[in-house]
Amino acid sequence: MSRRTTLATAAAALVALTLGACAPSADSPEPGAAAGEGCDGDAVALDVWSWRTEDVKTYEQIFDVFEQANPCITVNFQAHLNTEYDQILRTGLTGSDGPDIAQVRSYGLLQPLVEGGNLEPLEDVVPALADFDDAILDGSRGRADGAVYGVPLASQTIQVYYNTAIFEEHGLEEPETWDDFLALNDTLLEHDVTPLAVGARDGWFVPTVHDALTAAQYGGADFQQALRDGATDFTDPAYVDSIQTLKDLQKYMPDDVTGVPYTDAQVLFTSEQAAMFAGGSYELAFFQDANPDLDLGVFQVPPPPGSALDHPVSAGYADGSWGLSASTQHPEEARTLLNWLATPEFGQLVADELKQFSPIPGVEFSDPLQQEMWDLYQENPAPYLLLVDYRYGDPVGTDLMGEAGQKLFLGDTDAEGAADVIQDGLSAWWTPGE
Repeated sequence: MSRRTTLATAAAALVALTLGACAPSADSPEPGAAAGEGCDGDAVALDVWSWRTEDVKTYEQIFDVFEQANPCITVNFQAHLNTEYDQILRTGLTGSDGPDIAQVRSYGLLQPLVEGGNLEPLEDVVPALADFDDAILDGSRGRADGAVYGVPLASQTIQVYYNTAIFEEHGLEEPETWDDFLALNDTLLEHDVTPLAVGARDGWFVPTVHDALTAAQYGGADFQQALRDGATDFTDPAYVDSIQTLKDLQKYMPDDVTGVPYTDAQVLFTSEQAAMFAGGSYELAFFQDANPDLDLGVFQVPPPPGSALDHPVSAGYADGSWGLSASTQHPEEARTLLNWLATPEFGQLVADELKQFSPIPGVEFSDPLQQEMWDLYQENPAPYLLLVDYRYGDPVGTDLMGEAGQKLFLGDTDAEGAADVIQDGLSAWWTPGE
């Protein structure tokens, strides 16, 4: 099957998946619905918002567990498109029709909600936060006051997924060197298999792919510290080289990669028409649900010769958290739910059903692939740099890399020009070493 036909097939499959994922379940409660039987007092419905449209059915099942123990509270879980969520949430939290509890972004993207007074600090509301790792809580802190404004939901890692059946069919193994990685890509291309399922039309996904493929090349945590110390900036030769590597790998991505949406890239992989997917640990549950017969493996990409690091890494970060709306009309019930969201019971459901790395102490990972991703990260961790440190001003680092990467793929700039876009944009609010 040609790569162009593959994209057409994937697009058709996407329609079916999207309809299935977005349709409400038959027994989903309507907004404002009464709580279930067994409530001896006033029934309250809490609106909970998220950007995870892929997880709607799973979250409904998870919140059923809470409702059974709290029969006077119904949870109306509502998911919005990832690319539209931030604006929808900002508007919702300032009006009367917003959520009681919302998934909120981490690090810099949390700050506008904190500064706007849209969220309540939670240390006195959720005592269990005292047991969370400080590094995880950093993603939920207000920068000005240091208070925690969210119950952390998950940590994420970034690596490469691969289809083990396709690898076996073509005699391929997980690469141990950069040359191995290039060779397996070439083999797949020779057999008319798309090696890397990448969708660059959605700019937010470009920096994820960049870190999955090249974080070790530019230096991972060592480079992060050099930036913090003021010893370098994003025009550093190692960072420029990593951008050039991203461009060099374009030939292994779908044709017209900047015209391919992220969701099409997901379908290319789950429909087994692409061999690898450079992405986050958050993809696992979606991949397994979309194709239960898909046999997956994961690996860290070995760095090219001359890289800043001589070993591969997994980039990672604290993902979103659960925030309490300052304008909720049901503060007591919302706090009850928030405290449950900090329990090992909920954390284990996140790990088992969503296949995500819950940061709640005591949670274990039963899925072998999930455990493998976590072990790889623990052995060789790196920050998802542009998300962790460079979302505290305008423009944000991930947006700049998205824009620069798209221009790179289109041939409208080179690696040095892309690095300049990032450095010049960040210079509007960031100075190395400050």
